[in-house]
Amino acid sequence: MKWHHVQDNWSSFFDAIVDRWPEADEAELEDIDGDQRAFVNYIAQLTDQEPTDAAQEIREWLRGELPSDVVMDPRHDDHSISLSGKFLPDGEDEYDDDSRFGDEGNE
Repeated sequence: MKWHHVQDNWSSFFDAIVDRWPEADEAELEDIDGDQRAFVNYIAQLTDQEPTDAAQEIREWLRGELPSDVVMDPRHDDHSISLSGKFLPDGEDEYDDDSRFGDEGNE
């Protein structure tokens, strides 16, 4: 992904950022507001490394998946659903009917 995806959808990336850098603080991320230089400096400080090393780490992170709420495309959604299987307990299927969780049938 490109930085403009991150910058344009900054708050949608909070979960992905915290997943990659668990020490990250959401309030501080809000203050950064998608500013790439500020984010690099924040990650450098957070991980106790030089900004150039933090920038490299961020570039590697950018090679990952876009959060599903950033890209509204059925192909992307299907791919995201299939990837979500790794978070389900054994015996559950990521494509199972989820009506017990939502308001399906309550129209």
